[in-house]
Amino acid sequence: TFLNSGSFYRAITFSLLNSNINLFDEKAVTDHALSLNIEYVNSRLILNGVDVEDKLHTDEIDEKVSVVSSILNIRHIVNDKIRLLAKKISIVCEGRDMTTVVFPDAEYKFYLDASIETQALRRFKQGVSNLSLEKIKISIQKRDELDKNKVGGALKIASDAIYIDTSDLTIDQVCEIILSKIHI
Repeated sequence: TFLNSGSFYRAITFSLLNSNINLFDEKAVTDHALSLNIEYVNSRLILNGVDVEDKLHTDEIDEKVSVVSSILNIRHIVNDKIRLLAKKISIVCEGRDMTTVVFPDAEYKFYLDASIETQALRRFKQGVSNLSLEKIKISIQKRDELDKNKVGGALKIASDAIYIDTSDLTIDQVCEIILSKIHI
């Protein structure tokens, strides 16, 4: 099962925004997150019994998710949930702190990167944003800057991770590189 930790943070942000909770009130955010029933089924985020996966990639959530994910209590809630899931099912996890915080002893660790221009163009081509290519680029830069400076779960490369710059690679090429490193 493929698991993207960002979906958890996005779902919490989605719920907080829909509940008009101040994202800077850490206690209110934490209390709200603890009240949510978050499940991950077939690589889809289920929030309080409703599949919300297709609602998690809006410009508003993109803009606010780093604020929510920077709250240490929220990181603990999400990381604990992911670790519980990993005990039940075989998973491949994607996330900014998967190899440094959540699963520091993972058998295989890969750090996928791309130039900011490539990231912005990929997001733009997904068609999930109403922003211009330049504004998407700026939003990604802001998000990355916030994520690199988080108190807990900062975006960084694990010392034993295999670094792959995907800027000029296709998905199939990235998969080939990863598969060549996995000993099956």
